[in-house]
Amino acid sequence: MAWREQVAREKVRRFAGWDYWGKPVPGFGDPEAWLWVIGLAPAAHGGNRTGRVFTGDRSGDWLFRALFKAGFANQPTSVSREDGLELKDCYVSAVVRCAPPGNKPLRQEFDRCRPYLREEFRLLSQLRVMVTLGQIAFRETLKMLESVGIGPFRPRPAFGHGRQIQLKENLWLIASYHPSQQNTFTGVLTEPMFDRIFQKAKLLK
Repeated sequence: MAWREQVAREKVRRFAGWDYWGKPVPGFGDPEAWLWVIGLAPAAHGGNRTGRVFTGDRSGDWLFRALFKAGFANQPTSVSREDGLELKDCYVSAVVRCAPPGNKPLRQEFDRCRPYLREEFRLLSQLRVMVTLGQIAFRETLKMLESVGIGPFRPRPAFGHGRQIQLKENLWLIASYHPSQQNTFTGVLTEPMFDRIFQKAKLLK
């Protein structure tokens, strides 16, 4: 929390004119969504700056472009809370709500934020498909599901890009690589690979 606020005060040169959000970043999207996309945490100069998850950073560029192509977003970009972006049938959030140092949340941050994830799960009454972005979000989402009585997962499913797990009747989880620069710049995750995740989600609805 202190680091999140420090980043908002000190900023970086390219965003010196921004009034940083610098607070926990809530989920965003359609409250009647059947698709829920779950990431790791807000980026220091993305969601922590703009106040909207996956907004104003390269990962968000990949995510919302893919959601637009799949018909879940009205535009392919997400740069600020006032940019007109709307999601249909889709909700986006993260397992941790505050930007962590080095993009590596501590164990207590996961534990502290899990109730928010659990409440979103309760409120998304039309939910059919969950897409987790990255191995950590996959792991933490399984923990959240166990806390609401889905599971236990024994043995715990292994992460793999494109892996789909039927959690119960009419509820699926799909694992995806995170669209981080580490993955997209190196070709670990390509645009066609990412697009196929959301096409697969549509087939499972």
